[in-house]
Amino acid sequence: MRFDVVTIFPGYFESVLAHGIVRRAIKDGLVTVETLDLRAHAHDRHRTVDDRPFGGGEGMVLKPEPLAEALESLGIAKKQGNRQPATGNRTRVILLSAQGRAFTQAMARELAGLERVVLICGRYEGVDERINELYCDMELSIGDYVLSGGEAAAAVVVESVIRLIPGVLGNEASGEFESFGAPDAEIDADVEGVPRSQHGSGGLLDYPHYTRPAEFGGLRAPEILLNGDHAQIRRWRREQQLKKTLQNRPDLLQRAALSAEDQKILDSLRHQAVSGP
Repeated sequence: MRFDVVTIFPGYFESVLAHGIVRRAIKDGLVTVETLDLRAHAHDRHRTVDDRPFGGGEGMVLKPEPLAEALESLGIAKKQGNRQPATGNRTRVILLSAQGRAFTQAMARELAGLERVVLICGRYEGVDERINELYCDMELSIGDYVLSGGEAAAAVVVESVIRLIPGVLGNEASGEFESFGAPDAEIDADVEGVPRSQHGSGGLLDYPHYTRPAEFGGLRAPEILLNGDHAQIRRWRREQQLKKTLQNRPDLLQRAALSAEDQKILDSLRHQAVSGP
């Protein structure tokens, strides 16, 4: 898989690409990440890539000409009417901006199945909208807040997608059994008749994790995790997923894959929250 990142700060990514699983994936040849300096496609003496917005207002806007030239240097064709670019359906051109759709784990899984992703890092007040209309397949935001530019967002997208590429993680299940993971029905919850100790999250948050020592700071790890009963562990972890999601991200429950048993657990948790300990 290949990533191309269009940015005015290519040096930003030097440390991002030099550590952890991203570095390992690049070293092992599983992924290529290239940065393209937008200013290399500005041809005036000052290498200007921004200008004042039409209609007035604060800030500056990234100009369309350098961005168009940069994208075409990467082989990204301008759209013709409503047709997709000549790059085909194995490539996505993504504009990172606060006005975009929310980036999710499901979207990361979708992107991990592609051959190429081109990321455009917005700056200042944003990017001339004609670049979005003429070259981009989607506009993404990593959260309901504003950054000075899209570089941090690009780093988030690159890492979240790379870790889902087959062969990148030491344990392939690590990308399945975690927050926002696929439900059991999609990932085969039973392997050779042995129940997994984890439970596919089905779009929920992950359960709490514990490791040695069994007691720390006056607190002991839950006994149920120490008894070796996989069925009990599985149920406990599912309850904890539902509890943490209800506490921290109740909005996820509206679209999560929930069973009748899950609903019973949630009803009990809500009752406990109302009645107190």
